[in-house]
Amino acid sequence: MDKVVAGPDGQLRCRWCSAAPEFLDYHDSEWGFPVVDDIRLFEKLCLESFQSGLSWRTILNKRENFRAAFAGFDYTKIAAFGDADRARLMADTGIVRNKSKIEATINNAQRMGELVEKEGSLAAFVWRFEPAPDTLAEPQTMSTSAASRALAKELKRRGWKFLGPTTIFAFMQATGLMNDHAEGCVIRDKAERARQGFARPPC
Repeated sequence: MDKVVAGPDGQLRCRWCSAAPEFLDYHDSEWGFPVVDDIRLFEKLCLESFQSGLSWRTILNKRENFRAAFAGFDYTKIAAFGDADRARLMADTGIVRNKSKIEATINNAQRMGELVEKEGSLAAFVWRFEPAPDTLAEPQTMSTSAASRALAKELKRRGWKFLGPTTIFAFMQATGLMNDHAEGCVIRDKAERARQGFARPPC
């Protein structure tokens, strides 16, 4: 199947962004553009974890609810969540009420604090795993990679939970560690220019 489709303006885009109206802006302005802000990176890791086994549309539509429920994904606040917060989250119909994923998010916030203390920032850590472009497969033909397996393995070693190679691959696609926009997509070159002009955090 062709990986591109004409958008509302007649320009070609990744086919997946035509699956739901809310995907278009996400595809055009977020997906594949490099991210350096630790809160945004942590949010994306959490949301990709919650997406596991579900559709991204479900998560995207609930994103503002997730932000409200999880203190804007401020990991320092989430790390201090106690039993009352757990009960509140399990009762919140605006998010995905999965106990294992909620527990993993709180655990990962705690591990995030440890990582930042040791590495300086989450951004500095994850961008070490940016794959060389010549090692990547054709866009949107893979769901894992050597880089996503390596990053998932290292996070697991550090005590992070619910973040396997497939989830990490989706995270890398979304946050610009790779440009997986389809060949011919009008946003591919825009995302690549953003990647070329992006100042990688010092390792």
